[in-house]
Amino acid sequence: MSAATKLAGPVVITPAVHGDERGFFCETWRESEMAGLGIHHGFVQDNHSRSAQGVLRGLHFQVGEGQAKLVRCARGTILDVVVDLRRGSSTFGSWDAYVLDDREMAQVYVPVGFAHGFCVTSEVADVVYRCSSYYAPELERTIRYDDPELGIEWPDLELIVSDRDAQAPSLHEIAGDLPFD
Repeated sequence: MSAATKLAGPVVITPAVHGDERGFFCETWRESEMAGLGIHHGFVQDNHSRSAQGVLRGLHFQVGEGQAKLVRCARGTILDVVVDLRRGSSTFGSWDAYVLDDREMAQVYVPVGFAHGFCVTSEVADVVYRCSSYYAPELERTIRYDDPELGIEWPDLELIVSDRDAQAPSLHEIAGDLPFD
């Protein structure tokens, strides 16, 4: 099942979770179902990160052909954020946020042309995501998570941010170099 999003492009997908006293089972990827939602990527890389409460990762994206992601929180709870980087889009510079957790098992499809980041709101969280292209450090870019022009409403926690993410440029500083239309 998919849900409407504020921005055109991202998709929130909530799978059926079958649980009982033994645990649960859910299907997180079925190519035919995803194609029905307009997701037609041959994902080539899966990633898994574990982070403590307050860790904020992002806002990241790749230039070149770009990189789409299918993101879910396999353990804990996160606030997942996407930012529209498509110049000419009526929602350029707009963001949307989704709570992802290990109960609902919802996933967010982040298309090419969007920056992505998340903040851990539980004690610990495992985030897993599929990527449509291989990680290429020379193509990796980041924009400032606390860019005042974006005005993202991050959780009221003591945020733990990498030096790279803390020193990232604002969207305004890099807007002219973005390859996404």
